[in-house]
Amino acid sequence: MSYIMIDIESDGPIPGDYSMICFGAVLVDPALDRTFYGKIKPISEQFNPEALAISGFSREETLEFDDPKTVMTDFKTWIQENSKGRPIFISDNNGFDWMFICWYFHHFIGENPFGYSSRRLSDLFCGLEKDTFAKWKHLRKTVHTHNPVDDAMGNAEVLLMMKKEMDLKISLK
Repeated sequence: MSYIMIDIESDGPIPGDYSMICFGAVLVDPALDRTFYGKIKPISEQFNPEALAISGFSREETLEFDDPKTVMTDFKTWIQENSKGRPIFISDNNGFDWMFICWYFHHFIGENPFGYSSRRLSDLFCGLEKDTFAKWKHLRKTVHTHNPVDDAMGNAEVLLMMKKEMDLKISLK
């Protein structure tokens, strides 16, 4: 099993009617040196200017981005080349990020290499802390910039810290 931390930016609230603009992925291992970045041409005429502004790109810039099928095929290849066993999708907001990644995989290449499930970093942290309201975002080392690779990297750093803490707790028992 390999955890792959994902973050996406979009120009609206749902896939299909709106577009995933870009996404980043980080293989969660101690080196944190295997990343993927995809910039995707819009698939819809609809876009929310406020949502798009978060990505830092203009609509004109996004129209020059790459073909979604090509990007998703390249991402599938990257997942296969960089993960051991079943890849596990994890993100800060998997309800949002998963929705786009899953939809784009199925829509453009007919399958999702992550299968049908995902994990949410916040829920794992709250479970580790035994506190449903535990805060964790201050633990990121990489600054949250809305560049999806940076954001996925910061979240991957937190997951590695959690693993280290959990290993310590297990070894102390």
